[in-house]
Amino acid sequence: MSSLVRNAAVAVVVVLALGASMVAKQSAAPDRAAVLATMKRATTFMMDKVAYKGGYVWSYLPDMSRRWGEMEAKPTMIWIQPPGTPSMGHLYLDAYHATQDESYYRAASQVADALVAGQHPSGGWNYIVDFAGEASLKQWYDTIGKNAWRLEEFQHYYGNATFDDAGTAESSKLLLRLYVEKREPRFKAALDQAIRFVLASQHPIGTWPQRFPPAPAASLHGLPDYTSYPTFNDDVAGENMAFLVMCYQTLGDTRLIDPIIRGMNAFIATQVGPPQSGWGLQHTPDLLPAAARSYEPKAMVTHTTATNLGLLVRFYRLTGETKFLARIPDAIAWLEGLTLPPGVAPAGRTHPTFIEPGTNRPLYVHRRGSNVFNGEYYMDNNPTGTIVHYSSFRKVDIPGLKKMYEDAKATATSDVVKTSPLKLAPGTVPLPKYFTADDAPAAPTPASVVTSLKPEGYWLAPLGSNSHPYTHDGRSTPVAGDFSQTHVGDETDTSPYPDANLMGISIEAYIRNMRILIRSLGEPR
Repeated sequence: MSSLVRNAAVAVVVVLALGASMVAKQSAAPDRAAVLATMKRATTFMMDKVAYKGGYVWSYLPDMSRRWGEMEAKPTMIWIQPPGTPSMGHLYLDAYHATQDESYYRAASQVADALVAGQHPSGGWNYIVDFAGEASLKQWYDTIGKNAWRLEEFQHYYGNATFDDAGTAESSKLLLRLYVEKREPRFKAALDQAIRFVLASQHPIGTWPQRFPPAPAASLHGLPDYTSYPTFNDDVAGENMAFLVMCYQTLGDTRLIDPIIRGMNAFIATQVGPPQSGWGLQHTPDLLPAAARSYEPKAMVTHTTATNLGLLVRFYRLTGETKFLARIPDAIAWLEGLTLPPGVAPAGRTHPTFIEPGTNRPLYVHRRGSNVFNGEYYMDNNPTGTIVHYSSFRKVDIPGLKKMYEDAKATATSDVVKTSPLKLAPGTVPLPKYFTADDAPAAPTPASVVTSLKPEGYWLAPLGSNSHPYTHDGRSTPVAGDFSQTHVGDETDTSPYPDANLMGISIEAYIRNMRILIRSLGEPR
């Protein structure tokens, strides 16, 4: 072997050894002090540099020149929908439970103060709060909101509160968690108001509307106002009952039992009869599937039906009453018959989203035009060329649904209720210690989370989406181009669109990294 070859071989070995050393160093668990210091520095940055009056939106450019929730927001706004303001409060309280560091409790309290300040007089929350006042909020709705082609819920200012996207539920749960933590009276009045809101808005049959109190009818795109209808979309009913159960199990408020039971029974009452034994996103007051946004037709809905079957099993495990299992096989059989043949749905999807009542034919959603003023959505039976921002296809796990049902049916009623908070003494069942979910197995290691925190105190992360800044309203004549399968229309459309290159400060990334560090700490010392 020549000296040149020997030297090259030695160099390779040295490089490989150094590389292995670096990988080992990066994968080695950081010590507790490093984890705690990183958590504190990142949280201090979020509280001092990012929060506005204790609240947050979803994402920010590093220079704070632009910020977004589900849409672009003003600097005076906070966002309620997860992963927004209440999500940050839950994370801070989780960090307090992991560390017993009072600064995290104070941080969670600041978030709660922002939510209290933004609470609607009725007791719930809108998607957003603008601390500059209602005139500023209305101006946002009349510009950025009005021009969001695909986000029709922001095209009209209702002036009330919403159960959509779990914003009110997450805010209410945070107030509950903070109150039961130390029983501070400052949170009790807002919590009581939130409970009253959930109770007052419940329909006699046990369902809940999307928005409350009733607002003057807003006929968007010529369609009836659906926001007062019984709503299952985005798990409105399930979230409300989960909150009421938590209140019952921690506060012992027995008046909550009746609305919880009525809420559960409503799922039985609203399930459509055979052969279409499922549910819609919304139902009319006479309990038939209803249309909602212009790309949500009057239809039976496959993924909503699958979600509701999981809730029926949950209700059985809360009550031990087999009536909640009785019609699950009907719904599974209906869903099984809707499985699409190979080549129709995109990879990973198995079912059409919307099914026409009566005919059982799939309804596929398309659009034409270039913005909200000249564009429109329409439905037909053609599975090609459907819109991309709201999928016409879903993954429905038929074997998983069958197993869930069989497991529940095989569980004795006496065993089911042993751990049910509805069957144990009221006020005696503690809440979970942590509310933020675990990460997927591919989550970053604690070491990489520690080392990737920038000197300023934030994690630079992909924001995932961008939007056109509002400049003027869209025109009534379409511009050139095909926007039928894009997330955003022409340059006047303020809807968000995917942007893999936009980097900034992400609330979702902060929460993800913090819970990785929290999990690495183990139990508090």
